[in-house]
Amino acid sequence: MTKSNIDTFQASAPSPLERAGERIYVIGIGLIGGSMVLDIKSLHPEAKIYGIDTNESHLQEAIALGVVDAGATFEDLIHADFVIVSVPVDVALTVLPKVLDVIGDNTIVFEVGSTKTPICEAVANHPKRRNFIATHPIAGTEFSGPSAAIKGLFQGKTNIICEVEKTTFKLQEKALQLFTDMGMRIRYMDPKSHDKHIAYVSHLSHISAFMLGKTVINKEKDEQDIFDMAGSGFESTVRLAKSSPAMWTPIFKQNRKQVVKTLDEYISNLSKFKELLENEDYEAIYNEMQSVNKIKEILNGMKK
Repeated sequence: MTKSNIDTFQASAPSPLERAGERIYVIGIGLIGGSMVLDIKSLHPEAKIYGIDTNESHLQEAIALGVVDAGATFEDLIHADFVIVSVPVDVALTVLPKVLDVIGDNTIVFEVGSTKTPICEAVANHPKRRNFIATHPIAGTEFSGPSAAIKGLFQGKTNIICEVEKTTFKLQEKALQLFTDMGMRIRYMDPKSHDKHIAYVSHLSHISAFMLGKTVINKEKDEQDIFDMAGSGFESTVRLAKSSPAMWTPIFKQNRKQVVKTLDEYISNLSKFKELLENEDYEAIYNEMQSVNKIKEILNGMKK
């Protein structure tokens, strides 16, 4: 996003701003940012929620839905207690330093995107790096925009915190208390480890869904029966293919090296399965699938 685009984040908060509890600013009012402020409003009814978004219709929709109380500008961030940066990860690289330029000394800023190494590097030498906490709440749906915001989305979910030691302690405490109040479990991880692990459990899942959808759509040109026969298994597997390409393309770009490694392993496993099928080695196919069945135990353990 260019500087001129950044400067088009719109709508002004009331001036002068009236103090009534915490002032929360959310930049990018979609699923994650919107769901966060819905939880904050539930936990702290006295808090005032302000939205900043390049999309004027999103901003007005968020106000109409009660996700935010009013619009704001970057200049208003000097008044913020919390700033949530919830924009595509490529946009965050430019927006985040600009936010840190404006905020006061007691403001805590967190960014919630799915890559962490480039984000942390973008602010590594910023004078107000101590005001920033790098987070990734592992929660979401395939939907986007203000109407996708869900109260309670983060209950029981894991929030990955990176480089927590670089955030000043009193602001760490403030942010971590908020995350805990939302019902999130906290996990600490360095940015590179985060990006490696998330490539397997999130980024690869989305690529698989997109490419499964592509395979079926291409075949559907000749065989409408495929969609007539599609059941809940197909629907649940391809669900992530409804996710926003505007959000996911920058994620794949930023985490390209890790995603390519996971794809190499995934493609190797698919090729092996194809070879077993070609060779009619059904015992080996059975054993392959049975060995993967233990994923149920892993997932059940995660839920507990």
